[in-house]
Amino acid sequence: MLEFYFSYCGVLKRLRSGALGGEMDRLAEHFFTLGYKRASAKIYLSRIARFSQFAATRCGPMQIHQDVVDSYLCTFTTDSPRIGAVSALGHALRVAPERFIASVPSVDADPDAPLLASFSDYLRRVRGLEPKTREGVLLGGRRFLDWFRHHHPGQDLEALAAEHVLAAVEHRLSLSATSGTRTAATSHIRTFLRFLRWAGHHDQDLAGVVPRTPHWRLAHLPPRLAWDDVRRAIDAIGATTPVDIRDRAVLLLLATTGIRNGELRAIQLQDIDWRAGEVFVRRTKGKRDRVAPLLEETGAALADYILRARPKVDSPYLFLSFTPPLGAFKCASPVSRIVRKRLRHGGIELGRLGGAHLLRHSLATQLVRQRRPINEVADLLGHQSINTTALYVKVATSQLAEVALPFPGGVA
Repeated sequence: MLEFYFSYCGVLKRLRSGALGGEMDRLAEHFFTLGYKRASAKIYLSRIARFSQFAATRCGPMQIHQDVVDSYLCTFTTDSPRIGAVSALGHALRVAPERFIASVPSVDADPDAPLLASFSDYLRRVRGLEPKTREGVLLGGRRFLDWFRHHHPGQDLEALAAEHVLAAVEHRLSLSATSGTRTAATSHIRTFLRFLRWAGHHDQDLAGVVPRTPHWRLAHLPPRLAWDDVRRAIDAIGATTPVDIRDRAVLLLLATTGIRNGELRAIQLQDIDWRAGEVFVRRTKGKRDRVAPLLEETGAALADYILRARPKVDSPYLFLSFTPPLGAFKCASPVSRIVRKRLRHGGIELGRLGGAHLLRHSLATQLVRQRRPINEVADLLGHQSINTTALYVKVATSQLAEVALPFPGGVA
C-alpha cells in the first residue's frame, strides 16, 4: 500500500526499515481508508518513519516502551513539530497497539495526579457534574494545589489552614478580570476544599473560609445580534459546495431552535422527526432531553444537506466534518469556527463575540421582542428556571417603558 504514496525504491526501503517498518503498509492503508488527502498521508507516514528509525536504535525489533516515545518527543525544541509527531504517533498506536508498551505514569512527575483523579471521580459520581463543568472545577483544584505546593513546599495538605486558603483566594482573585471569573474561581476552591474534607484528606471543612464574591447575573445585557443581521448572514451562504450546504443547515438550526453547540454535535439522524417537524435534543445542560420545533426552511436545509452534501460514511451523527478523518465533530471549536466564518462573510463585525451561543442569545432576544410568553421562550431554550430566561427581558426596552411608573412630581 505504500506504493500508492511513494514511488522511489530508496524511499520505500527506508520507510519499511526501523522498529515499525513491518507496520508501514498497514498505516498507509489506514490513512487511505480514513480518506486523508495524499499529501497529508505522506506527511504522517514520513513522521512515523522518522520515529521508527529513532526507535530502532533504542529497542531494535522489540516492543516500543513509553520511555522511547518520551525520549523522541524531547528531541523537538519547538511546539509545532512536536505536536505533529504526537498526532502521527497516535495513528501508529491505534493501528499497531501491540507494538507499544504503556508505562505506568511516574508519581514523581506529578505527585498530585492520584489526588486529582480522585477529585475528578468525586465530581462525576458524587456531584454528578457534566464533563465540561467537571473540567473547569478540576482546573480550579489543580491551580489551588499548585499555589500551595509553591508557597509551602514539603508541607502535607493536613497542614492547610484558614490563612493559607485566604491567601490562595486573594491570589486567584488578583488574576480574575471579571465578576464571573472571580465567582467561578472561589466556587472551584470551595468545591475542592469540601472534597478534601469528604475524602478524609483534612479534618476540617475549610470551604466556609472562602469569601463570597459579588456577582449580579442580570447586571449586563447578553451579547446578541440584530435579527436582520442573522438573516443576512444566512442568506449570504451559497449552495454550490457541500460545505456551503452544511454550513447553511448548521446556522439555520442554531438560529431557529436556540440549541447549544454540544447539543448540535450530539444530534443523530434518527433524532429528526420529519412528519412532526421536531428535533429531539439529547441530554442537555440541564441533564434532560427536550424537543425543539423544526421550521420548514430549516427542515428543507437539513434535507438538502443529508441528500446532497453529507459525507457517505457510517456515522449516526447528523453533522460531519469534511476534513479527514471524516466523522462527527469531536469538540466545540469546529462549530464555533463555522458560525464565526459565516457571520463575518455576512458583513458582521464580531470582535470577541461569536459562536453558537451568540445565535442562541439572538433568538431569545428576538422572541422576547415579539412579545412571546417568557415561559414559552424558557421551554424552547431548555431553561429549568424561568429566572434564567428573565435575562432577555432587559433588552425589550419598549416593553419595559410601558410598565415603568411615572416619575414622582412629574407631569401627569
